[in-house]
Amino acid sequence: MRVLIAGANGQLGQDLQKAFGGHRVTALGRAELDVTDRDAVIAAVAGHDAVVNASAYTKVDDAETHEDEAYAINALGTENLAVAAAAAGAKYVTVSTDYVFDGHATEPYAEDTPRDPINAYGRTKAAGEELALAAHPDGTYVVRTAWLYGAGGANFARTMVKLAQTHQTVSVVADQLGQPTWTGDLAGQIVALLESDAPSGVYHGTNSGQASWFEFAKAVFSAAGLNPDRVTPTDSATFVRPAPRPSYSVLGHEAWTRAGLAPLRSWQEALADAARHGVLELETDDDTQRGGR
Repeated sequence: MRVLIAGANGQLGQDLQKAFGGHRVTALGRAELDVTDRDAVIAAVAGHDAVVNASAYTKVDDAETHEDEAYAINALGTENLAVAAAAAGAKYVTVSTDYVFDGHATEPYAEDTPRDPINAYGRTKAAGEELALAAHPDGTYVVRTAWLYGAGGANFARTMVKLAQTHQTVSVVADQLGQPTWTGDLAGQIVALLESDAPSGVYHGTNSGQASWFEFAKAVFSAAGLNPDRVTPTDSATFVRPAPRPSYSVLGHEAWTRAGLAPLRSWQEALADAARHGVLELETDDDTQRGGR
């Protein structure tokens, strides 16, 4: 396939470039492609068989006061890529988020659960899903993910390893549940989706199982060869931030089974594999200066 990746410089974008190694890839970062410029997007997408949108405004707290800016990228940019993919006759994957839900559930969210975001970031991503599916209904795949970590960017797992270098103990919230997801696994799943005859629609691209941030942090410490007892539990009230976070972000995976594809493996298996691939290593001073959600 001739594949265009928008947002190619992020941690998922970097792993997508590796995962699509057997195809002809055009990898464009923000400097090479402004997804809010429809004419530029249409020109860039022309001639491709598939498009993957890994670009996003991801500053969740800043979106509360910059929702228009977030909407331009997460909603209108997502729509522009869908319009361009439709014009080119290309399949289109846009990466979305668990934040399209309110986080009040007690069992995994099904793919067809109505969207009900509780913050500005979630509203812009939900709008992007709707616009993309409307613009290219027969060729759009919305792949929702959550709690991403990888070697190529700032994220919670790498932040935990960084903090371990300067703090004897680290307090992490234990009252938010989700699915830690390795970008390496998600990238491979997106490739498998585009190589298949799966129907268009919504898919949940998260590693299986569930964990609290506290449980995930302890597992990260263990995987990095650190003492997990250095991680202590706290609750969300200790870390009040401008944007409310869903307390329950566990996603169901039935769409994969219906499409004849296997869901992603457990988050514990993925973390162990990611650690073997050096994802938790902080190699430079620059790495240790970056934080994550």
